[in-house]
Amino acid sequence: MSLVTLLPFIVLIGAMFLMTRSAKKKQQAAASMRNDMQPGSGVRTIGGMYATVKEVNEDTVLLDAGPGVHLMFAKNAIGAVLSDDEYNRIVHGVDATEDDELTGSAVVPDDASSLTGADETAAADVAHIDLGKKDEADKPAAEAEPAAEAEKAADAEPKKTDGESDAK
Repeated sequence: MSLVTLLPFIVLIGAMFLMTRSAKKKQQAAASMRNDMQPGSGVRTIGGMYATVKEVNEDTVLLDAGPGVHLMFAKNAIGAVLSDDEYNRIVHGVDATEDDELTGSAVVPDDASSLTGADETAAADVAHIDLGKKDEADKPAAEAEPAAEAEKAADAEPKKTDGESDAK
């Protein structure tokens, strides 16, 4: 056998080794994160619930989800251990960066209007585009009368609902 025929197999085995190695590193990092949990730290479960660690056992964790609400979870159900700042920002809405010098009193707009560079007066001067549709109130009286007469004639004629038709 030549080296050229073995090369695809060698590359395939190398790729499989690298993939399993990175997955194993992620699992080890998650396990060490779960083992380093301390009572009082904020966590997010894999289901998305935020709580505070009350007690850590060998395989389980007792979480305080609110006043008087204590829940027992498996350690594997903890998705992330959060820093105090992040936990307070998410759960209590407390933003630790309000007094930051970089953001300070910066106002972030909800839309992209500040990116266009056009001021508000220019937007008010833009004429509305007529798409050709008009309301009944916009139609002249001469056009509205025949439509009203046709509706009255249709109402005066009895409608047949028992399956009979005029066609013979």
